[in-house]
Amino acid sequence: MAQTKGNKAKLPATENKAAVFLRENLGIIVALLVLCVLLAVLPATSSSFLSTQNMFNILRQISTNMLIACAMTMVIILGGIDLSVGSIIALSGVVAAGCVSRYELPIAVALIAGALVGVVIGVFNGFVICKTTIPPFIVTLATMNIARGLAKVYTGGSPVRVVTKEWQFIGAGYIGPVPVPVIIMIIAIIITALMMNKTKLGRHIYAVGGNTQAAEFSGIKVARVKFIVHAYAGLMAGLAGIILASRMYSGQPTAGEGAEMDAIAAVVVGGTSMAGGSGKIGGTIIGALIIGVLNNGLNLMNVNSFWQDVVKGVVILLAVFIDYIRNRK
Repeated sequence: MAQTKGNKAKLPATENKAAVFLRENLGIIVALLVLCVLLAVLPATSSSFLSTQNMFNILRQISTNMLIACAMTMVIILGGIDLSVGSIIALSGVVAAGCVSRYELPIAVALIAGALVGVVIGVFNGFVICKTTIPPFIVTLATMNIARGLAKVYTGGSPVRVVTKEWQFIGAGYIGPVPVPVIIMIIAIIITALMMNKTKLGRHIYAVGGNTQAAEFSGIKVARVKFIVHAYAGLMAGLAGIILASRMYSGQPTAGEGAEMDAIAAVVVGGTSMAGGSGKIGGTIIGALIIGVLNNGLNLMNVNSFWQDVVKGVVILLAVFIDYIRNRK
């Protein structure tokens, strides 16, 4: 029924962004707080968990996972998956380290070379996925093995050691009291959040993930969106490889094993749907924090690394099950 001028319907006030964030992520925020409280009171962890040094350790440890999880969020919102990021970490790390130790190139050149390796593999993933009907799972599974094999061929299976202070600064240095990897992580989060929330590309990613055919009919260049997202995932994995190689003082051909699983876990725990079309970077940040705090707590309790894998597997399964229930409703 038509409204008169004197009886206009009042529109509900727009929710504050912080309130929306809390409402959408209340469950995982509570889970993170409960986990932190438990580790703060348990006798085995209470003396060291809440120390400033340990808090920075957690942030530094999750920095590489956060980089690839940010990009993985975009890939999964598209309805895809990228299994190659762990192997890209290894290949980028050994190439960057090799530029410094074997060829005595400047650090800046090594950084560009390592990042470029990640971009090239990401571009290859995007090209094959866009130009064929091969599922992203299969494409990235193949490049996962290719990149890992190339890392082992390049190094002969041995670490590429780099001991210069300039190299170590990237992964183990500080700017003031803050570790350099944490600063890089914050910059990556801001860039990804801006891409997802303030650009046309971000809107197109959600549209393609929600309904590819409808997105095509709307004039969205689906192939271009997928190509850019996979190239970005390769770049983030390349940067993560450089940071990890710097932190370990060497490029390791075995580095990054299981990194794709940690990234997927962070994304899924953060509420991004494996079916595509929905998810937020804010949720991924909390998911990565949960995985990082969980790993840190298990290490402080001296839990065997094999059992840590079991625990992380259970966490992933629970997160996927919750996503399944949510989608059913």
